[in-house]
Amino acid sequence: MSPLAIETRKLGRIYKIRGNKKEKNVRKELAALSDVGIQIEQGELFGLLGPNGAGKTTLIKILTTLLAPSTGEAFVAGYNVLNEPQHVRPRINMVSGGESSGYGLLTVRENLWMFSQFYGMPSREANQRIVDLLKLVGLGDRINTKSSDLSTGLRQKMNIVRGFMTDPEVLFLDEPTLGLDVGASRDVRHLIRGWLDDDKKRTLLLTTHYMVEAEELCDRVAIINQGRVLACDSPSVLKRRLQEDILFEIKTSPLNGLSAQAIEDLPEVHTASLTEMEDGALLKLALVEESALGPVINALTDKNITIMSLNKHEHSLEDVFVQLVGHSIAEAEKGSQDE
Repeated sequence: MSPLAIETRKLGRIYKIRGNKKEKNVRKELAALSDVGIQIEQGELFGLLGPNGAGKTTLIKILTTLLAPSTGEAFVAGYNVLNEPQHVRPRINMVSGGESSGYGLLTVRENLWMFSQFYGMPSREANQRIVDLLKLVGLGDRINTKSSDLSTGLRQKMNIVRGFMTDPEVLFLDEPTLGLDVGASRDVRHLIRGWLDDDKKRTLLLTTHYMVEAEELCDRVAIINQGRVLACDSPSVLKRRLQEDILFEIKTSPLNGLSAQAIEDLPEVHTASLTEMEDGALLKLALVEESALGPVINALTDKNITIMSLNKHEHSLEDVFVQLVGHSIAEAEKGSQDE
């Protein structure tokens, strides 16, 4: 087993909140994190998936030594973040989506070079990495452009490149694709995956509330809500935990008198619905077991019904989140805005 890149033990963080003017002497407490225990191995791309306000950013701030925990312990690259921050900081880097990016009067190259010098990088090495990384995210032609002349999305790309400049042991990306368009997000995901594949000792912790991003990138995902980790495993294992029917959609030629009830009466078919269309029909199935699909297909062919297309509905991390929390991430974020 590879050494742990990140470990937390019963980690908690409580914020003290002042009351309003009528309650100026009243101190309220908000538990941003509660009893969080995670283990991330060296070489993993680990995701924290949850709505805004779930505690993702608080956890990142603790792991990057920007915030002290209220309870428990946290270790990064083998060092205690509270007692040994001087050993943690040279080994990490962090980028937050939407944060301000560099100095507007400096060019893209100058901003990134200046940052590299904070870490003591040799100038020749820094300049070569700047060229290589900017090409990977589609910014190669903007290397001499002042950052103030870049669009918000391009400045964010520059900021993300900054995180990879120092080639850290552990990289923290907090909502890195927030506000980026589809193409820019794809470039960033390509950079992330390529950086990890090039060196199996690198570790990356990604926070996101984008389900597709978590499924596409992460080796393992921790679903976090209201400061607690509700589940932690690979996306495929988390989806397999769902105790729900297996769903199929089958487009067919005309039904030749076959009824939905006849399909539903077949073994291991939970429900079946048929929708007549101009050129055929759409059959929606909920099966207890995938093996039940065979008898359904036999029933169709026995009636000389042609199958035009067959699609399986795959459960998503959104389905897992809904099962664990009771509502979607979008609904959770809307609820927090309405409060």
